[in-house]
Amino acid sequence: MTQATSKPLLGCIADDFTGATDLANNLVRAGMRTVQTIGVPSDHQAIEADAIVVALKSRTIAAQDAIAQSLQAYAWLKAQGVQQIYFKYCSTFDSTPDGNIGPVTEALMDAIFGHGQGFTIACPAFPENNRTLFKGHLFVGDVLLSDSGMRHHPLTPMTDANLVRVMQSQTQRKVGLVEHACVAAGPDAIRARFQALQAEGVGVAIVDAISNQDLLNMGQALADVPLVTAGSGVAMGLPQNWQARGLLSTDLQADTLPQASGYQAVVSGSCSVATNDQVRHWQQAGQPAFAVDPLAIAAGTDVVQQALDWAVPQLPHGPVLIYATAEPDAVKAIQHQLGVAHAGELVERTLSCIAKGLVQAGVRQLVVAGGETSGAVVQALDVERMVIGPQIDPGVPWTSVRSSVGHGDTVHITLKSGNFGTHDFFTKAFALLKAIGT
Repeated sequence: MTQATSKPLLGCIADDFTGATDLANNLVRAGMRTVQTIGVPSDHQAIEADAIVVALKSRTIAAQDAIAQSLQAYAWLKAQGVQQIYFKYCSTFDSTPDGNIGPVTEALMDAIFGHGQGFTIACPAFPENNRTLFKGHLFVGDVLLSDSGMRHHPLTPMTDANLVRVMQSQTQRKVGLVEHACVAAGPDAIRARFQALQAEGVGVAIVDAISNQDLLNMGQALADVPLVTAGSGVAMGLPQNWQARGLLSTDLQADTLPQASGYQAVVSGSCSVATNDQVRHWQQAGQPAFAVDPLAIAAGTDVVQQALDWAVPQLPHGPVLIYATAEPDAVKAIQHQLGVAHAGELVERTLSCIAKGLVQAGVRQLVVAGGETSGAVVQALDVERMVIGPQIDPGVPWTSVRSSVGHGDTVHITLKSGNFGTHDFFTKAFALLKAIGT
């Protein structure tokens, strides 16, 4: 039996909460015991895990605020004794022309290597979720990122699939490319390309990947790179490095959770194509659903109480769905009336209060859809740490938490990125949790 190290090996900084669990999910699948913290912990108490993921809500805030929070997370992780830092962002490279991926990457590089120094990669590829990189261009399924539904994203519309160009617009360091032919040739070829790019003055390399094997090759090449920036996919290739060094156990079950109990509910704020499909599937199956109207919230209606009055009597009979999910045209119409930021804040605050009320009413199995919604919900539930469990769909695991709102009981929560999951994700999630306890 290989013995695990006593200190965490990998320290991760995620720019949203669903992205954090997405990353943690891949680490657990690869054999790393993983704990996710909600925000930067206020103390330096040692955490017993192979990997720690600090979940921030920094994807769409001002770049300087995102930098400050990320550097605070880095300092805390460094104090934990981690050997490698991982900055995690979305597999669709969600950012605006002003950041935040480039500015945060640059700030972390300055902190780790010195001002203007060092080398890292950028790779949001996650082939299992149909996110691939080829010739530096990001694809969502069979279409370029710029032709996908992400071009309509209300906060971070992605209209350019060329990530070399996108990243170069956000950082002062020179950006280069490691093409797929090199990645497919294996770890040694990738390392040689890294060295050649550094000799040319490149500080950040976009790395192609179209398969899991590409991620595993890349992972080996990154064994001695102090900072990795990526989506969650690259994490699949990192644990093998510590296993090879005898620092990571190879025979522990990393995704164990306690048996689930209590009522079941779904709270959905995402307006992505995938989540719209999941809400539709739920309704077509005749499952109970309550629509949250942002205009009613803005008009002063107590939508929280309305939703809870509707949901609570139904909880003993099975799961319920409360959603603000809508098609792009409807979202734009609401944003036009209320403003983009104000509409988002109203919905997040309302859904987080509803989720809190559901847990107070006995919900102990909670699915949350949407990154911004997930962040608001876990904060409303006063969650500090999450233990990562088994995967429902690629990038989406169940977790267990302790919440004072839930009277200290174990609450099982899954935080689903808006674009992730099959059409039957909601029902599949509860079926998996039931199977765990049997």
